Amino acid sequence: MSLAYLIRLLTVLLSLTLLAACGEQDGDRLPAVGAQIDQTSVSGVSAGAYMAGQFQLAHGRDVIGAGIIAGGPWGCAESLYADVMPGPGTAFINLSRAMNGCMLNALQAWGIPDPKWLAQRANQLAAKDRIDPIDTARRDRVYLFAGREDRTVVPAIVAAAREFYRTIGIGDDQIMFVHDLPAGHGFVTEEAGLACDETASPYIVDCDYDMAGALLQHIYGPLEPRTEKPTGEVITFDQGEFLKDLGSHGLADTGTVYIAPGCRNAAGCRVHIAFHGCNQNTAAVGDAFITKTGFLNWADTNRLIVLFPQVSSTPANPQACWDWWGYTGPQFLTRDAPQIVAVRRMLMRLAASPSMI
Repeated sequence: MSLAYLIRLLTVLLSLTLLAACGEQDGDRLPAVGAQIDQTSVSGVSAGAYMAGQFQLAHGRDVIGAGIIAGGPWGCAESLYADVMPGPGTAFINLSRAMNGCMLNALQAWGIPDPKWLAQRANQLAAKDRIDPIDTARRDRVYLFAGREDRTVVPAIVAAAREFYRTIGIGDDQIMFVHDLPAGHGFVTEEAGLACDETASPYIVDCDYDMAGALLQHIYGPLEPRTEKPTGEVITFDQGEFLKDLGSHGLADTGTVYIAPGCRNAAGCRVHIAFHGCNQNTAAVGDAFITKTGFLNWADTNRLIVLFPQVSSTPANPQACWDWWGYTGPQFLTRDAPQIVAVRRMLMRLAASPSMI
């Protein structure tokens, strides 16, 4: 992000009241397929990585693992003044902290990020029942990735995420930290995307490395080999029915889900939720994040459902980033965060019995 962009975005945050990204919906309904909700996993790129971590802790009872790709420790952007200074001013402070301290590591001299303090903050929210008990996350398996050529979220920030997970009690044997590839800022694949060291749309880079397979197998254990050509259902669904009463949420009209063969008619498939990065939603890159990352190839042979929820571009969030600094409100880290509520509702729909809908 350039300095000019930062100034423009900060001006927007100071001058505009955040509004819900509401509109007429034109997708199908998300199907109920009896998914196994307590075997859910999450992953994300950059802002999506932060959202994956937030969803992981908010719903630790159901999430068994997370893939944090070019992202930092949970709660990194939240200001120390979060509980005493409500309103858009907090988001303004958080955004500056996010960009300088949680992406570029420019605030290291001031102790930002501080994994130990963030672990204390997570325990505080858990004690108030605003996220699930931290004990529920200690069983999780965590995949972390930092590209050596990433200048957007530098490797030291991803290393801080590892320290956060260690501090909340996740063992080293449960954490896989990949940081030896010359990758730019984006999702890494075996053969699709830009040159490995590039950072540009669609933020998918070819480093001869199957990241989707690596993170899914780290979380779930050995899987059946991936298929070359997925044959399941790609469904564009109406996200609007999951946004009722949420106010400022920033989500797009439609999302996408992939239903592997056999999951439509046989209950018990597991769900992986993949959160796109900034400027990586379908409005910006089409289906690249959905079809080029490799998730569908692994889902096809392993009874996986892959949910791709979508954020929209708004005046307060022009790059269509997931909320990891509080633009939807001060509760953005908790189970009451609008985006977390909406995605949780989508997960509950997938877990419902077809006969109930």
